[in-house]
Amino acid sequence: MASGEGRRRGHDLVPLAALINREMKNEKLEKPTVRYGCASQSKKGEDFFLIKTDCQRVPGNPSSAYSVFAVFDGHNGNAAAIYSKEHLLNHIISAMPRGLGREDWLQALPRALVAGFVKTDKEFQRRGETSGTTATFVIVDGWTVTVACVGDSRCVLDAQGGAVSNLTVDHRLEDNAEERERVTASGGEVGRLSIFGGAEIGPLRCWPGGLCLSRSIGDMDVGEFIVPVPHVKQVKLSNVGGRLIIASDGIWDALPSEMAAKSCRGVPAELAARQVVKEALRTRGLKDDTTCIVVDIIPPDNSIQIAPPPKKQNKLRALLFRSKSKGSANKLSKKLSAIGIVEELFEEGSAMLAERLGTDESVGQSTSGLFVCAVCQVDLASSEGISVHAGSIFSTNTKPWQGPFLCGDCRNKKDAMEGKRPSGVKVV
Repeated sequence: MASGEGRRRGHDLVPLAALINREMKNEKLEKPTVRYGCASQSKKGEDFFLIKTDCQRVPGNPSSAYSVFAVFDGHNGNAAAIYSKEHLLNHIISAMPRGLGREDWLQALPRALVAGFVKTDKEFQRRGETSGTTATFVIVDGWTVTVACVGDSRCVLDAQGGAVSNLTVDHRLEDNAEERERVTASGGEVGRLSIFGGAEIGPLRCWPGGLCLSRSIGDMDVGEFIVPVPHVKQVKLSNVGGRLIIASDGIWDALPSEMAAKSCRGVPAELAARQVVKEALRTRGLKDDTTCIVVDIIPPDNSIQIAPPPKKQNKLRALLFRSKSKGSANKLSKKLSAIGIVEELFEEGSAMLAERLGTDESVGQSTSGLFVCAVCQVDLASSEGISVHAGSIFSTNTKPWQGPFLCGDCRNKKDAMEGKRPSGVKVV
C-alpha cells in the first residue's frame, strides 16, 4: 500500500522549478503514445464517460502529463452518473499530497482513489437523490495503468501476445460470494425477486431497494452497505504496450472479455471501440446502454514487432501477472518483458476504510496549521479529528490516536457502511 505520506496535504511547499527538475530526472526519456476511441449506443440515456488526456501532476510541466478514462453506468436515473463524471476526478486530485515526484505520486494514487470515490458518494447523497452509478476509472501515466472500480463496468487489458486479463472485479451479488457475505454482515438482505405464489426469479439482489450490485456511487435508498469503496489495481506494462477496453455492462452482458478483445484486434483504437459496440449489438441487440472506450498504449519505437497471438494461450495467461514483491533474475525479467509480461504493482479490494486508508505515524497538517479529513479534505482542529482506526477490528497493530483522521460526517458514513449505525442521510 501507499506509504504514510500518501494521506498528507501538509508537506513543505516545493518550488515549481525543483519539481520540474525532479520530474525530468525521474521520467524515462521515451514515453508511450496514448491513442483512444469511444463509441456508444443509448437505450436509457444513463451511460456517461470521461476522457481527459491533458492532466498534469505538476502544472505547467508537459513531462508530468497523464490521461484519464472513465465509464459511468447509471441506474434509477442518470443524476449519479452525471455528478460522478463532473466531480470524481477533482475529488481524487484533492486527496493527493502536494509536491510528490512521479513514483511517490503513483504510490499515493490508490489511497487517493478510495478517498475520491467515498467523497463523491457522500457529496452526491447530500443532494437527496436516489440515483446510483457504477464507476470504472482508469489513469494512464506512462507505462503504468491504475484502475479503480465499483459496480460491473469493466476494464480489460489485451496485452501484446494475445493474453486477455480483467483489471477490475465485478461487484455483482450473483457472482461475488465475498460481497454477499459482506452485505449481509452489514445489515442488508440478499435474495431474488419473489412473485405471486412464492416463486423467485432473476438475479440476486440487495434488499431494500432490489439492487443487483454490492458497490456503487449513490443509491442512498438501498442502504449504506452498498459501498463506494473501489477495488483498485495498478500494473506496469512492458515496453511493447497493450490495449485497454473500458466498457459498461451493455458490452459485457453480450461479450466475454476475450471475445471483445479478439473482435477488435488489428484495427486502430478509433475504429476498435465502434467494432466492439457493433459486435455486442450483433450478439444481443440493444437491450441496455452500451458504451466502450478503447485505449492503445503504443511504444514510441514503431519498429517493435507485435507478436501474433500464441496458439496455446493458457501457458501465457498463467505467466501474465507476476508480483513485484517476488522479484526475478534480470535475465528472466528481460525474457518475460519481451513477450509482453505485465508487472503487478498494487491490488486491494477491501471495503473497510481502516484497511484502505492505512496508517500514518506522523499525520501532516494543512498550510493553515490544522489537520485534514482523509476523505473530504476539510480542515480539522486537533481535537476534532477521529482516527479511522478508532474502534476498528482491523486495527490491532495501530493506535486510535494515529492518523489518518476523519471528520464527524465521514466517521458516521464509515460506521454506516460497516453496519455499525444507520445512515444519517434521508431521502427527500
